[in-house]
Amino acid sequence: MNPFEVKTKEIDKYFMNWAKMYAKPYDKEKVDPFTKVRVILMNGTEFESNWFLHQFSRHCDEPELKKQIAIVRAQEQQQQKRIASLKPKDENMLETTIAYEQLAIELTAILAKNEKNQDNLSALNFALLEDFDHLYRFANLLKMDYGIESEFLVGKFTEIMPGRPTISEHRYPTDNVKRSLDNSTADPQSVLISNIITAAEQQTMNFYMNLANFYPNDYGRKLFSEIALIEEQHVTQYESLEDPTCTWLENWVMHEYTEAYLYYSMMQDETDEYIKNIWEEHFNMEVAHLRLACDMLEKYEQKTYKDLLPKPAFPKLLKFGENKKYIREVIENTVHLTSNQEDYILSTKLPKDALFFRHQKTLNSKTADEPSHHVINLAIEKFGEDYRYQEKPHPIKELNNRKEDNTTVGREGMENVH
Repeated sequence: MNPFEVKTKEIDKYFMNWAKMYAKPYDKEKVDPFTKVRVILMNGTEFESNWFLHQFSRHCDEPELKKQIAIVRAQEQQQQKRIASLKPKDENMLETTIAYEQLAIELTAILAKNEKNQDNLSALNFALLEDFDHLYRFANLLKMDYGIESEFLVGKFTEIMPGRPTISEHRYPTDNVKRSLDNSTADPQSVLISNIITAAEQQTMNFYMNLANFYPNDYGRKLFSEIALIEEQHVTQYESLEDPTCTWLENWVMHEYTEAYLYYSMMQDETDEYIKNIWEEHFNMEVAHLRLACDMLEKYEQKTYKDLLPKPAFPKLLKFGENKKYIREVIENTVHLTSNQEDYILSTKLPKDALFFRHQKTLNSKTADEPSHHVINLAIEKFGEDYRYQEKPHPIKELNNRKEDNTTVGREGMENVH
């Protein structure tokens, strides 16, 4: 599929009225779990587009260009409102959170399995295990507070068990900044992957930042706040992979191309016909936005889309499916890693004065107070063991004990730091 060969309407023809903008929500009892994650992914993609265009406009001194940006941004807002309305009113915030974490896990695994760039791949696998652990923490909170078992929400497509313990994920900020891609030499799929995962993780970060103070008890509020801090680290990591030398207009073209690619992928993958039609309509809108962005690139920078996309046809489409085997392999091979500047390293290989250990001592000075650890302890106290959905024993023996939450995996060496 080459989006530049698709015929679309004039851009002004794509504005929606209220009836169209307020979509029919899915039925939370019958919906395919991957439909839910597609809705969250595309909501986050539209959020990224909107805020990118706001930042672009604030750094633009061409009045006519600012007006074109405003037109597109208004339509991206309408798309986002339409997608957001697909969430039903009777889905509580923790049920939605489980879908957010399933998206983070499954999307990251899919992108990693298709990634050729080693820096991107390492970053994806590293954060994958952290989002995997977040699902486990939130699932225990959901069972404690609402009596709902998350395995049914994720359709048993995703296992629910510890990953890299959340307590081990807190790093000094500079350890989250990674090496950037050079778009002129990078595989186009790697460029797409960095754009997609940055938008998705940013949406999760914003969701938790805004939700934390609405949760009805203190341990839930603290858990949302803690995981929002980790999502900040993930956004820092992923956005640093993107090529920082691109101009604003080049970035605009790549944002619109990414959106078109995602909507086309969602359209091909969707099982709900009503929602599939929305993806198709939004794909056509994004093609119109892409063409406008390309026109602006040519007008103001004398470049064509072929300078950015020599092979403009979409690469392999994004398709959701089960990734249990891959995730277990990543856990087995990398769960003990931490981040050290641009690279990843076993925590036992860090020097005693490493920034990671210093930050851990500051933030987690009292292990018992750490929110994600506290939630699991409460679940063990209430149920006699933690809540899990796993098809066979955990691949890491230290994480097999369901009656004691592990706080050392991924932060080994802390006992030698004074």
